[in-house]
Amino acid sequence: MPHLFRSAIALVFAVCATLASAQNGATAAAPEYKLGPGDAIKVQVYQNPDLTLEARVSEGGSISYPLVGSVPIGGMSISQAEKKIADALQKKQILKQPQVNIVLLQVRGNQVTVLGQVQRPGRFPLETTTVRVSDMLAAAGGVTPTGDDVLVVSGTRDGQPFRKSIDIPNLFKGDRSADDILLQPGDTLYVNKAPTFYIYGEAQRPGTYRIERGMTVLQALAQGGGPTNRGSEKVRLNRTRPDGTVVQMEPRLTDPVLPGDVLFVKESLF
Repeated sequence: MPHLFRSAIALVFAVCATLASAQNGATAAAPEYKLGPGDAIKVQVYQNPDLTLEARVSEGGSISYPLVGSVPIGGMSISQAEKKIADALQKKQILKQPQVNIVLLQVRGNQVTVLGQVQRPGRFPLETTTVRVSDMLAAAGGVTPTGDDVLVVSGTRDGQPFRKSIDIPNLFKGDRSADDILLQPGDTLYVNKAPTFYIYGEAQRPGTYRIERGMTVLQALAQGGGPTNRGSEKVRLNRTRPDGTVVQMEPRLTDPVLPGDVLFVKESLF
């Protein structure tokens, strides 16, 4: 029996050690978060429950802590803030060797702006430190029918300007895309209007239409409902060059359609 008891104890310790190691590994792999104004935290001191405090970081980057006063922790990592409070408790001679633990309850002061062709443009809080582009796009209600397939993320990384164009459809195909990056406070997501072409003349539904990827002249005609009874499949195309000049051509049905193209469906001679 004693042998079985010792074996069970050893097994428990082994499991605990494995879990602790896994937890430490996950913590080490997580990006280091910097506390900022509006963040809600819970401060706990080992064996001193009376010093437990839930607080929100002020606009000045500090919290008011019992018996200590104002403690500036804005811009610090969790571990740095823990040490800052521990040093303050020690300096005030409240505890000799305080062991402080901070839990991040809510990230409120850090926001991301989503603009352009989305259902609900505006500013959104980063509730956690693991919010990705796809998460924020979903929070904004997704892209409108007139929105482009590409969004641009801009902000700063390591103190340097950051800008990245991301293909939206690829964000939701199979495994998580490498472009589905983690967002940081102050980032801006912008979805531009999708490129369009124009069709008029003897088309069933003349008007302005979105250019789909790889769209050909034939597909553009189909978007406009095809030619009327008086129309033909012959099309005249007006295309504006980068220098502003307009060229006129008779494209093949397999030619690609470019942003700003104007298609005129000719009348049939018979």
